[in-house]
Amino acid sequence: MSLDRQPTTTARRRVTRQDVARLAGVSVPVVTYALNGGPKNVSPATRDKVLAAVDQLGYRPNAAARALRRGRSELLGIIVPNLANPLFAALAHEVEVAAGSRGVTLIVLSASPGEVAAGLERLAARQVDGVLVATPVRSGDIAAIEVTGLPTVLINQPGAIEGIPAIGVDQYGGARLAVDHLVAQGHRDIAYLGPASGDQRRHEGWRDAMGAAGLAPVRVVETPFTREGGYLAGRTVLASTPRPSAVFASSDQIALGALRAFHEAAIDVPGDIAVASFDDSPDAAYAWPPLSSVSQPIGRMAREAVGRLLDGVPADGTPFQQFPVELVVRRSSVREP
Repeated sequence: MSLDRQPTTTARRRVTRQDVARLAGVSVPVVTYALNGGPKNVSPATRDKVLAAVDQLGYRPNAAARALRRGRSELLGIIVPNLANPLFAALAHEVEVAAGSRGVTLIVLSASPGEVAAGLERLAARQVDGVLVATPVRSGDIAAIEVTGLPTVLINQPGAIEGIPAIGVDQYGGARLAVDHLVAQGHRDIAYLGPASGDQRRHEGWRDAMGAAGLAPVRVVETPFTREGGYLAGRTVLASTPRPSAVFASSDQIALGALRAFHEAAIDVPGDIAVASFDDSPDAAYAWPPLSSVSQPIGRMAREAVGRLLDGVPADGTPFQQFPVELVVRRSSVREP
C-alpha cells in the first residue's frame, strides 16, 4: 500500500515584468525603458517607482533571454599577464566595475606574452562580445585577433598597433618625471632597473632624462617585471663599485624586490640609496618606506576601453589614446629634513 505524499513547500512563482508594472502603476514597456535606460525617456519620478517595485518584489531580469533578444552575450573578456601583480589585479577590477555599470559581465584570464592567442580562443568559445588585452602582444597574437574576429581593444600598451584600437599611458614621459625628480634631489648617479631591450619606453625615458641633465646613462641592470628580478637587481646594485646614490625601477614590483635587498644589507632608503618607480600599484603606498611612483589613471583607462568595445567609437577619433601620468612623491626618494 502506498500513500501519496503532499508537498511540504510551495515553489515560489517567478516575478515578471508584469508584476513590476502592476505594482508601480505603469505599463510593461515603461518598466523596460526604465531598466534599460531607453530607447524612450522615462521621468525620474517614474523610474524611481519602477526601481522601488523591483526592490520590493525582488525582480531579476532573465539575462539569457535579454542577451538573445539583443544579439549579444553581454560578456566581455580581459587578458592580463599575471593577476598576482597588484597592478593588473587593480586593472581587472576597474574593468569589471566599468563593465558592470553597463550591465555586462567580465571574464578574466591570465596569459603571458606569447600565450595571448590561446586566451583569445578560449574567450571566443565563450562567445564574448569583445576582449581587452593587457598582455604585451606579438605578431602571432595580432593574427589571432584577426582570425577570431572578436572586437578587441589593447590596454596598458606602450603605443599604437595598426588596425587595433589601443589605450596606454605616456611611459616615456613618466620615466622622465621620475628621473628628473631624483636629479632635483641632488642625485648624479642613477641606476636603471628593468627591461632594456625591445620597445621599452621607460628605459628610453631614463636614458634621455639622464642625458638632458648632463649625466652618463651607464648604470643598467636588466631584469624582468617581478619582485624576484628586483631583488636580484638590488643585490647587483649593492655589489657595484662605486654604488649609485639612486635607482629608477621601471615597475613597483622591481622596486619592492630591490627594497628587500637593501633592507637585508642595512642600507637606508633614501639616505644611502633613493628609489623611484613606475605604476603606483596598490603596494606602493604600503612599502617601507612608501614608494615614490609614477601613477597611471587605470580607472579612466578601464572606462574608456569598455566604452570603445561596447560603443565601437573611440572618444577622440584616434586608434591610440595616450593618458597622462603623474609622479606621486613619497618617502623612498626624499630625505627627511
